[in-house]
Amino acid sequence: MLGYRHAFHAGNHGDVLKHLVLRECLTYLNHKPKPWLYVDTHAGAGAYDLNGAQAGRNREFEGGIARLRGGEPLPAALADLLAAVDAAGPDVYPGSPVLAAQLARPEDRLRLYELHSSDFPQLRQRFARDRRVRCERSDGYIGLRAQLPPPTRRGLALIDPSYELNSDYGAVVDALRDGLLRFETGLFLIWYPQLPQAAARHLPGNLRAACDRPWLDVSLSVQSPSRSGLGMYGSGMFVVNPPFGLADTLRDCLPVLAGRLGTGSDAGFNLEQSAA
Repeated sequence: MLGYRHAFHAGNHGDVLKHLVLRECLTYLNHKPKPWLYVDTHAGAGAYDLNGAQAGRNREFEGGIARLRGGEPLPAALADLLAAVDAAGPDVYPGSPVLAAQLARPEDRLRLYELHSSDFPQLRQRFARDRRVRCERSDGYIGLRAQLPPPTRRGLALIDPSYELNSDYGAVVDALRDGLLRFETGLFLIWYPQLPQAAARHLPGNLRAACDRPWLDVSLSVQSPSRSGLGMYGSGMFVVNPPFGLADTLRDCLPVLAGRLGTGSDAGFNLEQSAA
């Protein structure tokens, strides 16, 4: 897990879906004045230089956020996401912590966890003067446990590991189950990759089985699974206690994302919700 660097993948199709959902959920929390807590279990460096050596190696952002530029007008939520990315600066892709900080009000709080020895100093430096934010170089799952429930009983947890290890798949299920025991009304967002491997294919079902609260499961496939059985062909977001209106917003955005980010006839999307 500690070898993973999100900078190599910044702004790709998975980030677009993840950050669309994240922003919509935080915007919903802002509809009420009561403060909220944001917990990011795998925060990374916070933001990424798209002209840097890492992001420039595979230039995955060219198949992601860059494809939202130009062409027909975007649905409002995607236009807002693009504006938020642009607000981070030229040739910069903001990670989840920066996007969350953009939406956080003075009374809201962010708790960011990152273990990588190179990413953590960048994360800490980025938020050094922001009193709303506390960065810790520690295990995000342990940190999440310590933060729940928040004093105001309003909050969102983003669980977004690298999935480099098979143990990551079980860890996110355990984190969700434990989080709901501590904070059953909280917003939990789990990003997951679409991969041919069995552990990845079974994860959405395992998350559903671990959840006794309302949920929404959205996925975006941008290409066919490779014949080699390697490589991510899409991703998904599993949302627990989804905000009112989120499903409708995604139904507006998903056809646009599939059309612009997809690279083959198998590109598409899926959205499912619990019955209650």
